[in-house]
Amino acid sequence: MPLSMEHRKAVTREMHRAYRRASKKEKGVILDHFVELTGHNRAYAARILLRTPKELPRTKTVRKRPRVYGPEVLLPLRKIWATLDTACGKRIAPALPEMCEVMERFGELSLSDDVRAKLHSISAATIDRLLAPDRASVTLRGRAMTKPGTLLKSQIPIRTWADWDDSRPGFVEIDLVGHEGGNPNGDFCQTLDVTCVVTGWTETRAVKNKAQVWVFAALEHIAGALPFPVLGIDSDNGSEFINKHLVRYCDANEITFTRSRVGNKNDGCHVEQKNWSVVRRNVGYSRYDTPEELEVLNDLYAVLRLHTNFFMPSMTLLSKTREGSRVTRCHSAAATPYARVVASDEVDENAKEQLLEHYATLNPVALKREIWRLQQRLLELSALKNTTRAKEVEASAFEYISDEATNQPLEHFLT
Repeated sequence: MPLSMEHRKAVTREMHRAYRRASKKEKGVILDHFVELTGHNRAYAARILLRTPKELPRTKTVRKRPRVYGPEVLLPLRKIWATLDTACGKRIAPALPEMCEVMERFGELSLSDDVRAKLHSISAATIDRLLAPDRASVTLRGRAMTKPGTLLKSQIPIRTWADWDDSRPGFVEIDLVGHEGGNPNGDFCQTLDVTCVVTGWTETRAVKNKAQVWVFAALEHIAGALPFPVLGIDSDNGSEFINKHLVRYCDANEITFTRSRVGNKNDGCHVEQKNWSVVRRNVGYSRYDTPEELEVLNDLYAVLRLHTNFFMPSMTLLSKTREGSRVTRCHSAAATPYARVVASDEVDENAKEQLLEHYATLNPVALKREIWRLQQRLLELSALKNTTRAKEVEASAFEYISDEATNQPLEHFLT
């Protein structure tokens, strides 16, 4: 007599427990008995004995080996990750030995030999897995404020890479980042972003508006701060760059001046990427239009350049191949712009010695604390400015809607 469904489930539950614990020889005996009781096909019977029935509570999987990277590794890893602007594992992993040494030298970390060895050997995938609960994604959006400058376009060639030497530091892409906060009316601060294509060295400086005189002065200031001479400049087609000031400057200093194609932002992909990772991630999308905010922005950029160039590792694209719809990209190992400059044979030795001396004095955690302090100051100025303007609007609204007959309080009209 065949078993009922209820009895068949009970037999399956009991047989399942015994089958999972049995040896190979014992499993054959259990399987024969199970087939005889239930009448199932032998292959089907083996399959249902191996899977967990829905009625059975799922048992927690016990790790067969102990955890290698425990809390003692996660805590210093989190501190390094926060210091490096929450970078991905592929950028953090090559920098861990150096960051451990620097942070221990300045007393920011105290590591045992075992933890230090684990941090030196941890893989990029494991870093991402350990830090996954701590990673938060923030999506921000802005708007383009580039206005075309057509007067001198015919004199400035579109970059075809024919006049550029990708192996030498000094060929830079430049761009402006607007801080209008969603309101493009009036004057507001702009950030000039200059990025070296070869080394990734990035310099930023804020100006009061897009006037050619301020942008050109900021570019001269940045050119003097770079650890190598400027050999080539590539810009977009904005009027702040396509002007006689910059053309004369490049001619006088034998600098190759090129421009991107209209409507092709990817022509300036190196600086466009830094617009996000260096500028937007650190100052956001608020409106900055006061002298106080301009001063704090430049104070922030003075610290940010040290943190970004000396301690933030980045990867460069070495090759890209396409096979049908699949694109395979090959990147270099992550390295800091400082390391690329020091490793370059094209950079003056005196400049390298100055960089080495400066690097020995820098504490990345102290730099990050100062960045956070200046960011907080920037937020306070923005909040204070918005509060003051809101009070001015309230006062003008009260004068407009109040008279001797009504004399209503302002709150009544705003409800």
